[in-house]
Amino acid sequence: MEQILHYFPDLTPLQKEQFAQLYDLYSDWNAKINVISRKDIDELYTRHVLHSLGIAKIMAFKPGATVMDVGTGGGFPGIPLAILFPETNFYLIDVIAKKIKVVQEVANALGLKNVKAEQKRAETVNEEFDFIVSRAVTNMPDFVKWVKDKTKKDSIHDFKNGILYLKGGDLTEELAVYQTVQLFNLSDYFSDEFFETKKVVYLPLKYK
Repeated sequence: MEQILHYFPDLTPLQKEQFAQLYDLYSDWNAKINVISRKDIDELYTRHVLHSLGIAKIMAFKPGATVMDVGTGGGFPGIPLAILFPETNFYLIDVIAKKIKVVQEVANALGLKNVKAEQKRAETVNEEFDFIVSRAVTNMPDFVKWVKDKTKKDSIHDFKNGILYLKGGDLTEELAVYQTVQLFNLSDYFSDEFFETKKVVYLPLKYK
């Protein structure tokens, strides 16, 4: 929790309480339904919560904005972002039902009214969003195919609507085909060793 407060010092009392609850909630649910690797539970705030909030260092979602989290797993990056941006609407999807159950239960326990969670494939979603977020569920070309027609035409943020993707390692080859891609190194924002190779990949999507 100290890390979260260090990097995000302006949290409201409610947000502090919600972030503090995450460890017990995920520890409890993980014992029933394994959604996070055992070793990662001890590093929950660094490897999952703070990593998810890396997107918030690049983009402050506006009230009324809509964000889809594809392949959310146990709720990352969607749940931490939903806590941080309570007036933004988050739609969390995953193909695995038990993971969506955990997401729903965690959101309910935290009182997050801005989270909707469903077992679904991105390709079958018939809505449009300001941004689509994810944590390295597949390579970028495949991900773009899944979501290329899911963004709204009009942008309300400084960045054009598109993808904000958390990924690590050398992405040169994978992203070579995208002229408009931008990379943000999370090591510029977080000093923890875990973030040395981690990035936020921003790719604006053209409206179809």
